[in-house]
Amino acid sequence: MGTRTGLLGGSFNPAHGGHRRITRFAIDALGLDEAWWLVSPGNPLKSGKTMAPLTARLRSAELQSRRAPIVPTAIEAQLGTRYTVDTLRQLRQRYPKRDFVWLMGSDNLAQFHQWKDWRGIARTMPIAVIARPGYNAEAMTSPAMAWLRRYRVPLASFRKRGQRSAPALVFMRFDPDPRSATAIRRDNADWASRYHDAAVRDRLTFRRITAREDA
Repeated sequence: MGTRTGLLGGSFNPAHGGHRRITRFAIDALGLDEAWWLVSPGNPLKSGKTMAPLTARLRSAELQSRRAPIVPTAIEAQLGTRYTVDTLRQLRQRYPKRDFVWLMGSDNLAQFHQWKDWRGIARTMPIAVIARPGYNAEAMTSPAMAWLRRYRVPLASFRKRGQRSAPALVFMRFDPDPRSATAIRRDNADWASRYHDAAVRDRLTFRRITAREDA
């Protein structure tokens, strides 16, 4: 087996302690070596009106991931990919010795059927779903789950033996965390201004991300 790496995608607008806690939980529960936070240049399913610059979001992710086996990266900007399926396929090609697991909340599973080539995502790497209160029932009855149900794997089995092949789906129960990026933006709409002149070095690609790239 290669290095077991969890992939958590999102806007991280901004990253916060809830992201860190849920990622560390997934690392422990799945027996992963580390996790990468894929800080997206833009989410096709979200409005860009409230989206902070990439530099600010990546910087917030760097601060939240300190002293944890978490690597924030803006590699999607380098790859030029906009959709998850394209990103994951390129990561598999670029890092063939890693065993990737796609991490997502049950809220994402509920609308997973709206993602571009979602079956292709499931065939690219195993998927680990983290329960989120208020979304679990919808997720379990979603169109995507109707197809994915046959590939469900017990968590204990996944952790013990690993699951190199895909499709594979594993569920994890997680204590609710009240923190959210939406609440942070509501309480401090100008949070990104502190990183206005930030230049962040991507620890995965060693590429320097500057504010000019967000212009």
